[in-house]
Amino acid sequence: MAQRYPAAFDGIFSRVPVINWTGLQFAGTRNGMALMDGGWLDPAKVTLVHQATLAACDALDGLADRIVSDPVRCLTAFDPASLRCTPGQAAERCLSDAQVRAVQTLRTPFRFPYDLAHGVTEYPGWSIGGEDTPAFGPTGGWRAWWTGNAAPTVPPTPANGIAWVYGSGALQYFYARDPNVDPRRITPESVAARVREVSALMDSTNPDLSAFQARGGKLILLEYLSDYAQSPLAGIRYLEAMQRRMGPRQPGEFVRLYTAPGVDHVGTGAPALVDVLDSLTAWTEGGPVPPPLQLVEQEAKAPFKLLRSRPLCEWPRWPRYRGGDASLASSFECA
Repeated sequence: MAQRYPAAFDGIFSRVPVINWTGLQFAGTRNGMALMDGGWLDPAKVTLVHQATLAACDALDGLADRIVSDPVRCLTAFDPASLRCTPGQAAERCLSDAQVRAVQTLRTPFRFPYDLAHGVTEYPGWSIGGEDTPAFGPTGGWRAWWTGNAAPTVPPTPANGIAWVYGSGALQYFYARDPNVDPRRITPESVAARVREVSALMDSTNPDLSAFQARGGKLILLEYLSDYAQSPLAGIRYLEAMQRRMGPRQPGEFVRLYTAPGVDHVGTGAPALVDVLDSLTAWTEGGPVPPPLQLVEQEAKAPFKLLRSRPLCEWPRWPRYRGGDASLASSFECA
């Protein structure tokens, strides 16, 4: 709306936006293919990776609370190759070469051999943390969105991860426009003209929001950093593109990007509830920039007891524990 219809709204709150739709479909299909031929991680292996991630990164923010608060640092602190099986090691306690490659693939950008709409050439890899989050139903995190409960198949089954179902279907029906083609054979080169056409239609990647800014528009973005339905780094890359297009200070006048560590696409895994509307309304109507915001986690039934809270930090800051009651946002600072 801010990009294509800048006069429609004065203020916009965009939560976990799927900014680069074309890139997401190709990257999701690639990630599914990485799980084939021995790369699939069953639920026990997902838990293994999650526990290793926490062991390497959980306490980096000063508190072991099962939330990876600084995923940028964690991406370098935890190498999935550290779990590679050694001779004589029990298979359930390590990853095969194919499984290590699959995890590395998830973290790697998908690069196109030509420009998509607005000069975009890649879709970023995914973040880290929350791999074993029980987001909805019996599973979440990787099991809901990536690995599923069985290795990807052609055609997909309900046991497959959602990203494979969506991605392979998009490649067949949106890009190749052939329900009988094997999605593993579809490449960006083989459907280049159609990729460009759909990208221009679907991808909200235009970094020039000058028309929205000129009429006083305000935009608040929120990315969940353990979102495996789409990469939260896509929203971060979009802000960076705005800074390059409009100047490094311009977006700061009318755009705010916040990030919530440990939260899955549907808003579970860590404190995720936040009242953005009041702050956006005040900012839009000439008031101050949004004050410090707070994420809360509470019981789902009345009286909605508060379980814990965290500050909602503006990117690239993240919540660091400074002492006190670990369930209260006041015990953290945006570092």
